[in-house]
Amino acid sequence: MIENLPARTPDRALLEDLYRAAVAAVDPGPAVATALESRGHLAAARGHRLWIVALGKAAIPMAESAVRVAEHAGLAVTGGLVVAPAPAPAPHPAIPVAVGDHPEPGQGSLAAAAALGQLTARIQPGDSVWVLLSGGTTSLVGAPLEGIPHGDLRELYRLLLGSGLDISAMNQVRKRFTRWGGGKLAAALQGASVRQFVVSDVIGDDLPSIGSGPCVPDPATAAEVRRDLEAAGLWPRLPASLRTLVAETADGTRPETPKPDHPAFTSVVTEIVSSNRRAVEAASLRAAALGLVAQIDPTPLSGEASRAGTSVAATLRNYSQAPGTQGAARRCVILGGETTVTLGRDHGLGGRSQELALAAARTLAGTSGISILAAGTDGRDGPTDAAGAIVDGSTWATITAAGRDPAADLSRHDAYPALAAAGALFRPGLTGTNVMDVVIGVG
Repeated sequence: MIENLPARTPDRALLEDLYRAAVAAVDPGPAVATALESRGHLAAARGHRLWIVALGKAAIPMAESAVRVAEHAGLAVTGGLVVAPAPAPAPHPAIPVAVGDHPEPGQGSLAAAAALGQLTARIQPGDSVWVLLSGGTTSLVGAPLEGIPHGDLRELYRLLLGSGLDISAMNQVRKRFTRWGGGKLAAALQGASVRQFVVSDVIGDDLPSIGSGPCVPDPATAAEVRRDLEAAGLWPRLPASLRTLVAETADGTRPETPKPDHPAFTSVVTEIVSSNRRAVEAASLRAAALGLVAQIDPTPLSGEASRAGTSVAATLRNYSQAPGTQGAARRCVILGGETTVTLGRDHGLGGRSQELALAAARTLAGTSGISILAAGTDGRDGPTDAAGAIVDGSTWATITAAGRDPAADLSRHDAYPALAAAGALFRPGLTGTNVMDVVIGVG
């Protein structure tokens, strides 16, 4: 599973161990099982037709767990749907698996969104529905509203992904134009009893942002969305069909997204079952067990990835050079959250965790005894096969010795080939969960 490359970073095995501890703690399967077996969820489903809808990067393990719990409780599963980022066996004969596209919606996403529409048409008032939601849903079922060309929706996703906006800001915009975001799935299930179990991939566990909030109200109005897009300089760059939809919604020609007073939400119960905080706490406990002085940074990881990488590396570097630290127990600093990358027109290949790691490598250049892992808990960083990277004081020079200019690579957001040249990429494979990113530094 772990990338089989020379251990250029002496602490690579240690950092991989801490990453595995973080990811194991947010395994969505056990989290769903624990939630379902508490607070009367099983009793509420008894005597009703039961449907299981799992959407997102953690959809497969969440659905498998829900099916096991239902069968153990003697509940018959009527049907459902799983929408995941990769093919997998169906968790139940009545629950097919659809494969969507990520990070931009493609033909798979369109087909998945259509399958979800066909399913909701079969669900009747009084039925029981378990919605299992995780990050990635916004794109995996990313089909446009009627009147918006699919190409225009893809252009919106592409524009936002390179804008530097955080996930909450991006999803506030994207849900406006998609078939299922912003409470529209709840509206389609109105009359059914909906229990939603969520793996959070956003800072602060903001429900309207997670997967674009398909089963929770959308707090933003069209006028507010337009104002935010104008403030970010993105409004003139939106395809015309999207600007028309926002304008028509603002003037009342088109309906708004479902708001808190919509009757569909009276029968929706939501519970967050796993989050980034649990991951960083698990990494901290594992670090302490290994004899490190572990510290969780209370400030969520956010902002531009390169600045965050520089900051984390500087903190560790200052600590290691402080008087009296020689011979003391090693320190482990753990951060959780999600950074952003603002792309220019000419950019290379990478992801936010790789860019953070490359920036950290620049600050660590020439040091010894300090190493940093930056990685997405889902096992994939941006449009690459890596979750992130592991760097130390030798990484920057190793990239240079390989014939690349790491400063130029960082400037044009081309972290992937630079880190590959140093054997620094971290490829654990898809983990089946998604609670944003972790950054772990030892020094």
